Amino acid sequence: MRMRKGHALIALLLASSALVSGCNGGKEDAAEAAKVAEAAYPQRVYWGDTHLHTANSPDAFGFGNRLGPEEALRFARGDEVISTTGIKAKLARPLDFLVIADHSDGFATIKDLYNAPRSFITHPTMLRWYDMMHAGPEQSQKAVGEIIDAKAKNTLPPELLNPEGAAERLRKNWYTHVATVERYNEPGKFTAFHGFEYTLMNRGNNLHRNVIFRDGANEVAGFMPLASFDTIIPDGLWDFMDAYERQTGGKALAIPHNSNLSNGEMFQLTDPSGGPMSADYARRRAAREPLVEITQIKGDSESHPFMSPNDEFAGYGDAGWELGNLDFSEKTTPQMQAGSYVREALKRGLLVEQRTGVNPYKYGVIGSTDSHTSLATADDDNYFGKHSGSEPSPTRSTKSQGLGRVDERVGWNYLASGYAAVWATANTREAIFDAMMRKEVYGTTGPRMVLRVFGGWDFTADDLKGDWVKAGYERGVPMGSDLKPGSGAPRLVISALKDPQGANLDRVQVVKGWVDGNGVAQEKVFDVVWSDMDKRAMVGGKVPAVGDTVDVATASYANTIGAPSLATVWTDPEFDPKLRAFYYVRVLEIPTPTWVAFDMVRFKLKLDPAIPLKQQERGYTSPIWYNPA
Repeated sequence: MRMRKGHALIALLLASSALVSGCNGGKEDAAEAAKVAEAAYPQRVYWGDTHLHTANSPDAFGFGNRLGPEEALRFARGDEVISTTGIKAKLARPLDFLVIADHSDGFATIKDLYNAPRSFITHPTMLRWYDMMHAGPEQSQKAVGEIIDAKAKNTLPPELLNPEGAAERLRKNWYTHVATVERYNEPGKFTAFHGFEYTLMNRGNNLHRNVIFRDGANEVAGFMPLASFDTIIPDGLWDFMDAYERQTGGKALAIPHNSNLSNGEMFQLTDPSGGPMSADYARRRAAREPLVEITQIKGDSESHPFMSPNDEFAGYGDAGWELGNLDFSEKTTPQMQAGSYVREALKRGLLVEQRTGVNPYKYGVIGSTDSHTSLATADDDNYFGKHSGSEPSPTRSTKSQGLGRVDERVGWNYLASGYAAVWATANTREAIFDAMMRKEVYGTTGPRMVLRVFGGWDFTADDLKGDWVKAGYERGVPMGSDLKPGSGAPRLVISALKDPQGANLDRVQVVKGWVDGNGVAQEKVFDVVWSDMDKRAMVGGKVPAVGDTVDVATASYANTIGAPSLATVWTDPEFDPKLRAFYYVRVLEIPTPTWVAFDMVRFKLKLDPAIPLKQQERGYTSPIWYNPA
């Protein structure tokens, strides 16, 4: 990898433990990014992962991962690497950008503990964990399970929370990490973002956020990743982001994820005091958290059949995840579900806005992996698992993922999901970050389908015959935006193209949410365009199934059904101009094999017939909102 001018200075400063704030990395990045030509409006979509863990994450290292940020970045840009378990790994198609989001809690601590001389370990519990991590992968995973449980219960030994010299080691590890990320950032070619994961958790209820910086080493290196110990609300993270922006002039955003494992705590209608959410609190949350991760390895967070009984495609990838919270310390009840899923959050946002004038959950949506292998893989035929213990092997699909705890989740419950898609004007930190802030983004469960939506008032089918993208920007708004004032009913220009190397498309749907005249949040799913419409007429208000060409014996399918592209101009047939609403698009592929099906063929396995071997992968766009005010 070529080291650019200024980055050698960073490395030299790091080697002498000097402050990175004396380097010019951030200024140089801005200068190089300025040389990249930006389009007048987004011309193409950029693919990436905003949620990848390396050996610097305590759990990833304890699981066995020995690949650091450098291997992760090389892999994401298309290089072949050797996985922790010794398997050659390479992406068929490189990514355009990557965020290494290693856990701030104990950043590189477990790696440092593992590499320390045994005679230096005096605390009996830490010594036991040390020995377990050196006893092999199974014992190491159990040790990490115990550490995660202790963290959730605030019972970690002080020596692990704040060991002697911890601040200096964190500073050194963070500087080294920042320098590596900086070295791989190539404006116009590949974007490497600085970031970390804020692992907020309450009694095992997942409240995690990924933090992404728009800036370079000059701004980021002076701010150590914020730990989440001794707190169960996100306000401290927002304070950290405020301080960062105030002191550096930079920008940061946070992305909640795995709301499906929060037992209803991610998207509450109250503030941390338990009272009704205020306008100020809603405004602060909306400003700091413009996006939400809608799909990833640990399940899909779009919707659940309990809240969406009329949605035949609700609950994708829920198996195993709807039973309990992150560490299975609390079972999940149906009443908890409303605060755990993104569609419900969008509806709750309308309710809060109706009462306060501010929508705290006005989210754009993305997908990402949350892989702990350092390998950002979301293709079912190239899936490297959640952590190093679930890299390709004959047993991974049925092996417990409990890490020594009581846990009903097994390998096949995990998804090979997902990726973030960003409509940006260039492949630079600045352009991609700004697109995220304006929510011109979408998420998929892995396929690289190209989705575009514009909302307006006067679009017609004729627009699709011309430069409809230009028309979309001139006469409407893109995904992630508020509709401009207009008359009549909202019209959406929708275009969906299949992944060039993937499956044909089954259908395009519009998901509408609104607050009715009685102040109750409602939803409806509209099938708006689908393949073979002349042969698949609606029956009882439903579009018949597209069919199935999957051959599980060979883990293959045929693109003899479905369509390579689907496009339409859709008008809301039930629009009421007095009611606030949102619209987002969901696109479904034809059935394809799951990663478990590929494993079954690769390793000649005999599996329980109850394990699903087929799926309909999908993409979700950010919403477009209508506000009567």
